[in-house]
Amino acid sequence: MNEKIIGIDLGTTNSCTAIFEKEQPRVLENSEGFRTTPSVVCYDKGEKRILVGNLAKRQIEINPETISSIKREMGKKVEKNLNGKGYSPENISAKILRYLVDCAENTLGEKITRVVITVPAYFDDNQRQATIDAGTIAGLNVERIIDEPTAAALAYGLDKTVEEVEQNVLVYDLGGGTFDVSILQISKAAEGNVFKAISTAGINTLGGDNFDKKIVEYVVEEVKKNRGINLLNEGETTEERRIIKQRLKEVSEGAKKDLSQNLKTKILLPYIIPAKGGESPHVEVELTRSTFVELISNYIKETMKEVDEAIKRAKEKSVERIDQVILVGGSTRIPAIEKEIEKKFGKAKINKSVNPDEVVAIGAAVQGAILSGGFDKKVVLVNVTSLSLGIEIQGGRMDPVIPRNQSIPTKVTKTYSTAEDNQKSVSIRIFQGERPKAEDNKLLGYFELSNIEPAPKGIPQIEVTFDIDVNGIVSVFAKDKKTGKQEKLTIKDSQNLSSEEIQRMIKEAEENKEKDEEDKANWEIYDKAQSFCYGFEKQIKDFKEHKNFNEGDEGFKKFEEMYKELKEAVNAEEKNYQDIKSKLNKVEEMINIANELERKMGKEEKKDDEGYASGGNEEEVLDVEPEDKDKK
Repeated sequence: MNEKIIGIDLGTTNSCTAIFEKEQPRVLENSEGFRTTPSVVCYDKGEKRILVGNLAKRQIEINPETISSIKREMGKKVEKNLNGKGYSPENISAKILRYLVDCAENTLGEKITRVVITVPAYFDDNQRQATIDAGTIAGLNVERIIDEPTAAALAYGLDKTVEEVEQNVLVYDLGGGTFDVSILQISKAAEGNVFKAISTAGINTLGGDNFDKKIVEYVVEEVKKNRGINLLNEGETTEERRIIKQRLKEVSEGAKKDLSQNLKTKILLPYIIPAKGGESPHVEVELTRSTFVELISNYIKETMKEVDEAIKRAKEKSVERIDQVILVGGSTRIPAIEKEIEKKFGKAKINKSVNPDEVVAIGAAVQGAILSGGFDKKVVLVNVTSLSLGIEIQGGRMDPVIPRNQSIPTKVTKTYSTAEDNQKSVSIRIFQGERPKAEDNKLLGYFELSNIEPAPKGIPQIEVTFDIDVNGIVSVFAKDKKTGKQEKLTIKDSQNLSSEEIQRMIKEAEENKEKDEEDKANWEIYDKAQSFCYGFEKQIKDFKEHKNFNEGDEGFKKFEEMYKELKEAVNAEEKNYQDIKSKLNKVEEMINIANELERKMGKEEKKDDEGYASGGNEEEVLDVEPEDKDKK
């Protein structure tokens, strides 16, 4: 029998593990008997060891060497200090993963080395690779990285059959530290049920922690107003003040949970302040559900804006309806949030039949069972690219190779050529974004393909291949078709792109659409003019080499002068596209003059613009030397 694969929801605030066995998902408890584990790591100086989970969370305010929300740092080149030693985000995450797997092994009574780990849909290739690296550091084989909303939909699809008409599912995922919304399409295919990601949006700094902070602020203000005491300033030592903050945080989180069940709650803090002048050392503050809703109303509105954004993007891909809404994350238990979603979609479409804290881990476990052969249903997961991927071509333009919302895994090859005669190398600069100018997008990486065999421009054929694997990792290859020489870059050094950054880039593309269209039109004019320049230059050379050439011919003089004017406009440092366009309007006249000259010399005339376009190739051209570029 194949070794079991467990599913891990490596969350910003909490993590969860599950396994699929005996045709049922099973959430695995940690060493303290809890079904979820805080994603917190600390160094306990008293015990002289690193703690993970609930033990670490209890020290979050009182121990400065406590690390939480490390998921937000994944892929960044930063270090966190524990006992005087620097740890990367991958190392910290590895400690969480190792703890989760150790607990799973104790529960199952067997060794576990194979895992499926979930990540937010907006994670870029660098963040995904960092997650895989964390698993490797923890001594695990990461069999697959899957998107959290896809995992959630997979968990909900366990006991359901897809009808002939596809189902469009919106996943509203509000966790402790992040908010994500995704739209997935579930359909039938010959290979099984297909789960395809259509669109995504979200805010990676919004979650239940924000709600807790609002309650803390409310309690502090109420005590200040009623008793003239600032709780945050109480305590004679730094450690005492940290303990007060920790207690405030804990009772606020508890109050938030209480208000999901009750219309009001009492926040009790016994012995929080010294007893002075007969005043009570205890603090008691009442918080009603309606007041709590007021405190977090702006956050709820922000999540609904992201829902609208995801729907808008889905409509761009002809997805017009939402059939079902899945609630994921503990914060979705808040009645006001559920009410807002019901108001938009109707109560009948809301599905909350699976525990929102556990649903992502369950979906990861299902994927693990599929990979290990322990799941009898056929399921195909299809994710999409969040932004277009492409390379810079001549003129500083972005040529998309893989468009935004392209299903992955995918592999696309495009052929390019050289920009100059006898060009020996090309620079492959990879960008991510939606703007036509390469520099307006995000530079992911670059490399050089050298030792190209000398040839006229437009003749060499350079194949550029983008390959995105099932985990979303991007590899780019460039190959000279004639020599077979190839270079490769696996993109690992990109900066992180949060969901907000993705949205900002898409929004910028929309806001600059008119200007970008103008730029594209100008580039078409420039390309056409440059192509004719190259063709006319060759024509002049042919004329001069012909035995019947007459340098004093007035027609030739006019042709050469018009060519020089066109070339001067094309090569101008500051391009005047209207001037180039006006020169292009004379191309037909130049062709007629050239045909007349050829007739005089006894050569066969060309028809229309036949032979005047550069090289006769349709490939875009790549710039020359990588060192000519400002490598950001």
